[in-house]
Amino acid sequence: MNSVQNQKISDARARYANRNIWSGVLFGLGLAAFVDETVFHQLLHWHHFYDQSTKAIGLVSDGFFHAFSWFSTIASLFLLADLRRRDGFWLKRWWSGMMLGGGGFQLYDGIIQHKLMRIHQIRYVDNLFTYDLVWNIIAAIMILLGIILLRTTQKELRGLKGTIQHAT
Repeated sequence: MNSVQNQKISDARARYANRNIWSGVLFGLGLAAFVDETVFHQLLHWHHFYDQSTKAIGLVSDGFFHAFSWFSTIASLFLLADLRRRDGFWLKRWWSGMMLGGGGFQLYDGIIQHKLMRIHQIRYVDNLFTYDLVWNIIAAIMILLGIILLRTTQKELRGLKGTIQHAT
């Protein structure tokens, strides 16, 4: 790549930095929801999205949950395709969004849906504490990784904006 192409890519990365994050967040939400739905709802049969009613209502709620994860994933991929078309795709920044989206979804699920709303639990066993602890620790690790990646790209972004202003 020559310096003109590098400058074009740097300009696009700076211009679309937030779009990279949002595409990653939507993908992370969709991926975390998909894994939850596939593993815990369908394969292990540990719970449904809504367990406070009949089995049929639980299955319908799983269907809506699956649709949400699918729409989130598809929306993220449309944003990603647009970023690629504009030479604005920034993998590290996108990964930061993905970790923040996936971890945020999982933490929301673990605290709000499991504990506050009580619409379902991870698994219906006597000692739920271990399951909750592992679930929320994984979510916190994902969020922490997302923050670390975001901070490193913010430093790079300041450098990109500095070279753009210096070049004009």
